[in-house]
Amino acid sequence: MEKSSPIQRSLERPSAELVQATQRVALVVQYVGTHLHGWQWQPNARTVQGEIEAAIRSVLGYDVRLSGAGRTDTGVHAAAQVAHFDAPDFIPAYRWADVLNARLPDDVLIRASATVPDTWHAQFSACWRRYRYTLYTGQRPNLFVRPFVWHYYRQYLDQGKIQTALDAMVGHHDMTAFHRARSGKSHSWVDLQAAECRRQDTFLTVELQAKGFLYGMVRLIMGLIVKVGSGELSPAEFGKLWQQRQRHRVKYAAPPQGLCLLRVGYDHTPFAPEVWFDTQPHFFWGSAVA
Repeated sequence: MEKSSPIQRSLERPSAELVQATQRVALVVQYVGTHLHGWQWQPNARTVQGEIEAAIRSVLGYDVRLSGAGRTDTGVHAAAQVAHFDAPDFIPAYRWADVLNARLPDDVLIRASATVPDTWHAQFSACWRRYRYTLYTGQRPNLFVRPFVWHYYRQYLDQGKIQTALDAMVGHHDMTAFHRARSGKSHSWVDLQAAECRRQDTFLTVELQAKGFLYGMVRLIMGLIVKVGSGELSPAEFGKLWQQRQRHRVKYAAPPQGLCLLRVGYDHTPFAPEVWFDTQPHFFWGSAVA
């Protein structure tokens, strides 16, 4: 009789009476959101949570609930989303990354997995989330960057004006102007910890960091702040608009493909910085793109 390998034996489900000891497994998750309907499970659509839960089910033989640090919308990407689930400990926590990657589609990837305390929670233990939005202002379209940028055609955007407008938003403010009806929050107060605008050739990025964001907030901000960069609104006018809670003037959300959940911060993280810190590469930076 052919002997099974150690890896095969670790994946063999033990009998029910042996499946008592459990562990909490944390994951760092990357996904390209182009063909995904966001993070949260939906009955008739591909989602990140749904794909990972299906992969876990194929190993354990029963349903396990996966909790994520944040819910990204349809078409939005993630460089280092964080999630956790509870599972029997017959598979070491660090091995779950390889086990799941063998079962996941090409647009979802587990960068690493690790054990965490039972009291640790991907969502509620998080201290902050950081998003990056990327704009491309080249004169011609570029197929190789199109899935990850908002191509703001032939329009120069003033980085300095955008940064000035963003600076006023840092702190604890009422963001009713960027509060969508579908937001699960009962209030509109957000503690924005950082807001940075950078330019490299024809690419411009905006990074926003907060403990938590309102639903759709970043895309609404980006849909309006490009008017500051183009000169249609001054930084002062932009500030007056959101400070006076003029929600009726915020009419357009930037497209989802330019948005990426860059990383999630914790007081105690089980992962090394190279796993999660800045894993959306600036693959298009360093040389001008026409």
